[in-house]
Amino acid sequence: MGWGSLSLTPTIGDHWRAGGVATRRGAMPMTNVKGVNDQLGRSPMMKIEELFSVQGKIALVTGGSRGIGEMIAAGFLTNGVKVYISSRKKDQCDATAKRLSETYGAECISIPANLSELSGIESLVATLSERENHLDILVNNAGVAWGAPLEEFPEVGWDKVFDTNVKGVFFLTQKLLPLLEANATKEDPARIINIGSIDGIRTPMFDTHSYGPSKAALHTLTTQMAAKLVKRNIIANAIAPGPFPTYMLSTGIGTGGDVEGTDWDALGRGNPRKRVGTPQDIAGLAIFLSSRAGAFTVGEVIKCDGGQANS
Repeated sequence: MGWGSLSLTPTIGDHWRAGGVATRRGAMPMTNVKGVNDQLGRSPMMKIEELFSVQGKIALVTGGSRGIGEMIAAGFLTNGVKVYISSRKKDQCDATAKRLSETYGAECISIPANLSELSGIESLVATLSERENHLDILVNNAGVAWGAPLEEFPEVGWDKVFDTNVKGVFFLTQKLLPLLEANATKEDPARIINIGSIDGIRTPMFDTHSYGPSKAALHTLTTQMAAKLVKRNIIANAIAPGPFPTYMLSTGIGTGGDVEGTDWDALGRGNPRKRVGTPQDIAGLAIFLSSRAGAFTVGEVIKCDGGQANS
C-alpha cells in the first residue's frame, strides 16, 4: 500500500477547532465549551471562600488530642467544621476537646477509644452513629511508633505499630462507610485523609524499624481505598508529613515528649525550608483535600515536609 492510499486522521488541532478530541475512530465530543467558559467567567465557585470552604461539615480526627491531629482539628474548627476527636487517653482527649471548643468558639467533641483493637473501633463508631447520621471527613491520624536497636527490637514493636497504623485505619474506615456514604454526592464527596509519613517514603532517621514500613503500608492502603471507594462518592488521599513540633518527634530526638522545651529552630535548620512544619501547613493541606478545591484529587500521597524527603 502506498502513502497516497492512506486515509490520514485529522490533527488534534483540527479536532480541537471542531469541538472534539482526536481518537483512532474520529472526534470525541468535548464538554460544552461555552458552559465551561461561563463557569470560568462568572461562577461564585471560583472564589476562594467557596473553593476552600468546609463550613458546616462534620469531621472525625483520630489521634486528635495532640500533635498533627490537634493542628488539623484546630484548622477545621476555625473554618466552621463540627469536629469529633478521638484518642486512647480519656482525660487528655476530653481536655483537648474542651480547650479547642473554648479557643475557637466551635463544637469539638471527645470520643476516647483505643483504635488498635476492634472493640475500641466498634465503640467509637457506635457512639458517633448515635450522635450523627452522616460523616463528611474522616482523618485517620492516630498512630504509634516503637524505638529500639535492631538487635533488640521486639515482636510487640511490630504488632502494636501495625495494629494501630494500618489495621486500625482499615477497620475504622470499613465500619464508618455507612456514615461516609450517607451524605456523599458526586458534587461533594465524603473525604478520607490518612496521615502517613515521609518515613514511609525514605529511610527513617531513628531506630523505629516498624514505623516506616507501617506508613508505607498505609500509603498503599490509601491508593487501594481510593480506587474502590471513588465510585461510591468517597475519595481517599494521604498526607505524608515531615518534621512537625509533636510529642512523637520530640521523643525521637531525645527530649522525651517535652514539646515546649524542644529547640525546634535547631531541628528545622536541617530542613531545606530551614524550619519545621506549622499548624497552618498541615491544616491548610487538610482543608484543601476536604473542600471543593480538592474534590478531583484522588488516591494521592502528598508530602508536607519542606522538601526533606527529596533532599
